This record gives sequence, C-alpha cells and structure tokens, in this order.
Amino acid sequence: MMELKITTFDWITAKEKIKRKYNHLSDADLVFEENQEEKLINHLMIKLHRDREYVLFTLAKSLSNIESNRL
Repeated sequence: MMELKITTFDWITAKEKIKRKYNHLSDADLVFEENQEEKLINHLMIKLHRDREYVLFTLAKSLSNIESNRL
C-alpha cells in the first residue's frame, strides 16, 4: 500500500490543483490537518466516488511537483 505524507505547506498548493480538477469539491471537502491523511483519503473516496488507489494516485500526483501548476 502506498504511504502518503502531506505537509500543511504543500497542502495549500495541492488543494488548489485538486479544486481545479474537481470543481464540485468545496473548501470544507478539502480540509486537512497534519497527520490526518487517512481521514482526507476516506473523505475524498466518498466525494469522488472512487477507490482508494485512485485517490492516493491523485493526491500523490498533486504533490509530486508542487511548484507546477498542473495536476
């Protein structure tokens, strides 16, 4: 299983990338607290109607090149 570690600093940028791709997600849907990755993953699985692997891939991709504007 993929391990995902998100920092609060990186999440600020990653959240904006995810909001652009999934414009139906609200700020409340993308609330993140450090060390609460599992809570975020589970919530996004429900909101996106996708499995865990897809959500992990999407999050990892948004964090992989944090300076880039692309998801």
